[in-house]
Amino acid sequence: MKTTPKLWEATYEATTDDELMCAYGNWADLYDRDTCNVMGYVGPSKAAYQLDRHLPTRNCRVLDAGCGTGLVGEALCGLGYSQMDAMDLSKDMLKEADKKGLYQRLITQDMNQQLNIPDNTYDATICVGTFTYAHVGPHVFEELVRVTRPGGYISFTVRDGAFQKYGYRDKMLEMEADNQWSLKELKDDDYLVKEEVSAKFFTYQVKEGCAAASIITQGE
Repeated sequence: MKTTPKLWEATYEATTDDELMCAYGNWADLYDRDTCNVMGYVGPSKAAYQLDRHLPTRNCRVLDAGCGTGLVGEALCGLGYSQMDAMDLSKDMLKEADKKGLYQRLITQDMNQQLNIPDNTYDATICVGTFTYAHVGPHVFEELVRVTRPGGYISFTVRDGAFQKYGYRDKMLEMEADNQWSLKELKDDDYLVKEEVSAKFFTYQVKEGCAAASIITQGE
């Protein structure tokens, strides 16, 4: 039987950034309990393992984009990664992530805007639970490429229901055609086990010589 918490539903029903931040602020201290224990949230660990399969070393710098409370960081830490930065728009969620002592830097950032991060900063970027309903649009893929060094890797999840509806796949294919990145792995896997929800798990490699410019503008 599905047991989706009302606070989770509120994050998908938000129509403005203020509503979304309010929803996450109300949920932050219960987020790990609700998602992991009640809903069977395995997306972070599965995405972390997938990224790990492609990286040549665990001694690399990783951006956890849309980090939430740091569940991805915990999974990566368990695999031996220690050079991680966390980025999220919700200060309440970042506060919970900070308590875990996993991250070197916390970045408060609206991912729908140009990221306040220099080009080629990270060896890898991972983004779980953010490409979904009422959250972050497909234009953000270009920013993830920009802040990840050529030859580096980007792993992310896309909820099945949102995959075609929000144009994520079209943008991925456009960027492949533009030689910005190449697909290394795509799998459909469990995401919220107790909710019987699956997701698509992607890993891309940034093309050598790629210098993607941001196309994000204010209000997009």
